[in-house]
Amino acid sequence: MSTEAPPRKSRRGLGIAGLLLAFGAVAVVVTGISARQKSNAELTTWTNEQAIPSVAVAKPDGKARAASLDLPGRLEAYSRAPIYARVSGYVKSWSADIGAKVKAGQVIAEVEAPDLDQQLLQARADLLSQQASARLSEATLNRRKTLVASNFVSAQEIDERTADLSNKKAAVKSGEANVERLEALAGFKKITVPFDGVITERNTDVGALISAGSNAGPAMFVVSDIARLRVYVNVPQTYVPMIRIGAKAVITLPEYPNRTFPATVETSSQAVDATTGTTRMQLVLDNPKGELMPGGYANVKLSLTSDQVSLYIPASALMFNRAGLRVATVGPDDRVQFKDVKIARDLGREIELASGLAADDRIIIAPPDGLASGDKVRVVGDAVKGKPTASEKQDVKG
Repeated sequence: MSTEAPPRKSRRGLGIAGLLLAFGAVAVVVTGISARQKSNAELTTWTNEQAIPSVAVAKPDGKARAASLDLPGRLEAYSRAPIYARVSGYVKSWSADIGAKVKAGQVIAEVEAPDLDQQLLQARADLLSQQASARLSEATLNRRKTLVASNFVSAQEIDERTADLSNKKAAVKSGEANVERLEALAGFKKITVPFDGVITERNTDVGALISAGSNAGPAMFVVSDIARLRVYVNVPQTYVPMIRIGAKAVITLPEYPNRTFPATVETSSQAVDATTGTTRMQLVLDNPKGELMPGGYANVKLSLTSDQVSLYIPASALMFNRAGLRVATVGPDDRVQFKDVKIARDLGREIELASGLAADDRIIIAPPDGLASGDKVRVVGDAVKGKPTASEKQDVKG
């Protein structure tokens, strides 16, 4: 009678065990799914973080502008005169070759001008004829005047003779002027020097056919005054206000590496070349021994008067494309901002800026390819010290 109770308890235990197993299986599945979802979320977060480029940044280096400025310059003769023939003909002789020192008024060549000589002879003969005609007209008028009282000559004839004499005298003056003109031209058969200097070019020789004027080819000679030289230098616009007229400068040349030559700023063009952004300045340099040659290259060290501060950035920070010359900066939200800049001087690894950046800008030292305005970046390194960036704040929270 009591043997049926145990089997009921056994079946109830089996049911409970089954439920426990079912709940356990569900828990395992749920746990696995949760773990996988968490892993996927972490992977997505890591992937997104890796997609954000990491960049090193730095602030522009503010330095006091240098007390001097080195620029390339060009030496020119203080006075330079190309000498052309004033008459056409043939070179009869020349007496000064290149390098010869000459004095003002010195004859350095002579031209044969047979056509001019014949024109002068004809002009003189015409003048003699005009003078004879004028004398005859004057004598005739005087004789006619003596006959007026006896009514053998009318007053009208006297007037006509007087007018004829005036015409003849005018013709004489015209002939005299023509002779003087041709004689002056004949004087130009001798080629003279306009000022003391050195012959720097000779482009003619004995027997050469030459034509009058400066449009007939190269100059016969070029004479240059090299006792003083002009030095021309193109100064960037930002430095022009810091260079005073009368300021001193130091000139060095490659042919004299261990020597310096003093110069003085004489004048400025007072205009900025729109193409180069520079102003041309002229310096004066004494050259009493003639050691320095016009046309040569020179390094010009100009003295500056300014207490302004310039900003310097690494050359690697510059970006040049269709948008122009720019620098990539990082804003407070760690997003890229491009700023247009102008260069004052290229110093190789370092660039001095004329404008475009502020002292507290964070510039990307080496911007990666494909960087666009508004892109998110991760700032790395210790190039900038100060308040934590947005990305650094996120790292602290994490």
